[in-house]
Amino acid sequence: MELRKVVIIGSGPAGFTAALYTARANLSPLVFAGSRWGGQLMLTTEVENYPGFVDGILGPDMMNILRKQAMRFGAEIFNEDVTTVDFGHRPFKIRASEKQYQSKAVIIATGAEANWLNLPNEQRLIGKGISSCAPCDAFFFTNKKVVVIGGGDSAMEEALTLTKFATEVTIIHRRDKFRASKIMIDRAKKNAKITFIFNSEVVDVLGKDKVEGVKIKTTGDLPKQTDCFKYHPVTSKMKAGSIVELPIDGVFLAIGHKPLTDIFKGQLDLNENGYIIRKPQGDKPGDFQMTTTVEGVFVAGDVHDYHFRQAVTAAGYGCMAALEVEKWLESRE
Repeated sequence: MELRKVVIIGSGPAGFTAALYTARANLSPLVFAGSRWGGQLMLTTEVENYPGFVDGILGPDMMNILRKQAMRFGAEIFNEDVTTVDFGHRPFKIRASEKQYQSKAVIIATGAEANWLNLPNEQRLIGKGISSCAPCDAFFFTNKKVVVIGGGDSAMEEALTLTKFATEVTIIHRRDKFRASKIMIDRAKKNAKITFIFNSEVVDVLGKDKVEGVKIKTTGDLPKQTDCFKYHPVTSKMKAGSIVELPIDGVFLAIGHKPLTDIFKGQLDLNENGYIIRKPQGDKPGDFQMTTTVEGVFVAGDVHDYHFRQAVTAAGYGCMAALEVEKWLESRE
């Protein structure tokens, strides 16, 4: 069985950047990009906030460029899903497509995926008005009306970001109270562009080639308008069990993300939400920063970073992990 110097699990900006750097370091990386390779950007249309693309670029086009760039320097990329890993013994063992591989070091860049509502038209309209990232896509909704689905701090942050571009932002929450922090709720309440709909859930997205509206079902009695929230005018037509259609141009989901870490349970330490715990060895020059709880296993991108979740930060983490793998391998050899 061939022993590789480094195996990279996952693709996207983190995985392909790690592949580029390790390939240029003559480490001949083997990349398991996954059957749905490319990460969240494969579901994105225009990307305008990644440095270097003056006129923007389609998400899938950008991932193709990053992939080809890594391959140019010798990265070997398989579109296969890793099914099991064994980090308890050295060399590390990785299984994919019924084959087992061995590696001295591993970089995990499997990312995280947005939680979706699984509505009839949802997947079809992702990237055509449905988004899970306001910092990524808010600009495309300049002078438009949008809704944000969720009730936590992320929903408030998404809504506030969108108010810089959209004319109207409506937060739809399935309960009668938010779970967001008071300071974030207060900020949203004070913003003149934001309105609220409680005790309601979006049951479908309307539109053929782009989002044109949402269908909202009221799940309970709406709270009385005595708590300083500015309710959307459509709430005057709503009562328990009713369904109304709301014309809008965009839907932003803020109901959380799921890190793709199932295969690492029992192998690495994960936090309460399933993200890999990054365990820096120190803060002095030369100390490793992208390490996990298993020496020789490094992590990069959204699979550990639940704060920023941007393509450019994922790429940065991929670079850092690759540089540290190179240094770690040299120290052992």
